[in-house]
Amino acid sequence: MGKHTAELRWTRGDQAFLDNRYSRLHSARFDGGLQIPMSSSPGVVAVPMSDPAAVDPEEAFVAALASCHMLWFLSLAARDGWRVDSYRDAAAGTMGRDERNRIVMREVLLRPQVDFSGDRLPSREQIEQLHHDAHAECFLAHSVRCEVRCEPVMEE
Repeated sequence: MGKHTAELRWTRGDQAFLDNRYSRLHSARFDGGLQIPMSSSPGVVAVPMSDPAAVDPEEAFVAALASCHMLWFLSLAARDGWRVDSYRDAAAGTMGRDERNRIVMREVLLRPQVDFSGDRLPSREQIEQLHHDAHAECFLAHSVRCEVRCEPVMEE
């Protein structure tokens, strides 16, 4: 379990700041040493104060939920003897207003598409059960107020 950390760094440099036109570009450094550029979303703070090439907090939130679900899915599939060859997810978060008129992440939709191989392939029902079980185990899905849904994409 334990503690999970991210170190954020932002510096003003020679920006005026008080005019509210400062760069929102900053970095996030994780405990393994990886450092990524982050910024506010251009949909929230206009360019050039936001950097559209950087990861924004809303994207990171969606990616974290999708990653947690995927990691549980892979673990459960391996436990049950299903060989996964690839896992792709086009996850999306939808912002909106809550009952107190605050802007919140209203929903996160996971759209995983999983390819299996081997002599033993799971049925549609078994794949859906794996996703259900992965969702039930996902720490992050249990940690958020918004609905987190999963709609697996399966090739016919």
